[in-house]
Amino acid sequence: MANTRQITRPWVASIGLLFGGCALLIVLFHFGAGPLDPQPTIGQTIGETAADIRQSAVRALKGEPQPEPEAQPWSLDRLLKTLGPILGGVAILLGTLAYVLREDRRLATTAVGIGAFAIGFQLFTWTILMVAGVILLLGIMYNLGSVLGE
Repeated sequence: MANTRQITRPWVASIGLLFGGCALLIVLFHFGAGPLDPQPTIGQTIGETAADIRQSAVRALKGEPQPEPEAQPWSLDRLLKTLGPILGGVAILLGTLAYVLREDRRLATTAVGIGAFAIGFQLFTWTILMVAGVILLLGIMYNLGSVLGE
């Protein structure tokens, strides 16, 4: 009987897998269906951004102080963007704890992997969209400069 192994249920890894699955579903849902809140048109956003950059540069050249940033209100989009990585982080922590508690290794690895994938997918898509936005903004500013004769 010295060789008998006590079989325990992998509760921590199972909960981590549940959190990781929820995180992945939230991130994929927001990527596929979002943004859920009403958004300004691309022209409005780019025009306002270009105007803000110009006004900020003028204030800096004149030595005037920049206005204080305003806090963004919590919207459904912002909540989903925040909740996905948090749940993914919880899944990673619970999967790691499952390793420490010597629960089922496959289940713990899956919890860590799904949590990490949810975080990585959101970071990857944000990075690609930011780079594309900067390239678009630079192209528009370059064309505005050539149109205005500067």
